[in-house]
Amino acid sequence: MPELAKSEFWKDIPAIPNCFKPDAKPEVYISNAPTEDEKLYVPFTETVSSRPLWISPTENRWCDILMAKSAGLVNRHYHPHEVFAYTISGKWGYLEHDWTATAGDFVYETPGEGHTLVAYEHEEPMRAFFIVKGPLIWLDEKGETEGIFDVHDYIAMCREHYEKVGIGAAYVDTLFR
Repeated sequence: MPELAKSEFWKDIPAIPNCFKPDAKPEVYISNAPTEDEKLYVPFTETVSSRPLWISPTENRWCDILMAKSAGLVNRHYHPHEVFAYTISGKWGYLEHDWTATAGDFVYETPGEGHTLVAYEHEEPMRAFFIVKGPLIWLDEKGETEGIFDVHDYIAMCREHYEKVGIGAAYVDTLFR
């Protein structure tokens, strides 16, 4: 139950009884998602880390906070599906585009886009909330495929990191929906 209302007009409205349908899974609630606790961020590349927030192995989708504490790079990649991003702090962009995202900016990436994600030097770490559907297809400098990274690779990477830092590999399973 959330905190009790004091003066809000809806304070006497009761919660819906039995709000979940029989086969519904519980929500994921994560307080302070863009936390400073670096143990929760899984190294994605040498300069960029990811904090998983929600993972759907059956839909090949995940949501995360991508973070770079200084200049960072996520390898060149291609998306066969759409991606959504919301910038929390810092500054980032794609070498292939003419915009630079800062706090409060929203980005919709259309299916069929290849790009090179970079984080800029900034007084605040780059933190962006991403919703990723489908695999990332790693590209070489000519834009040719050199590998594939999907939700199962992401899960394995997260499990390995969380086991290594003492959180435990099973933590990732709590994010599955």
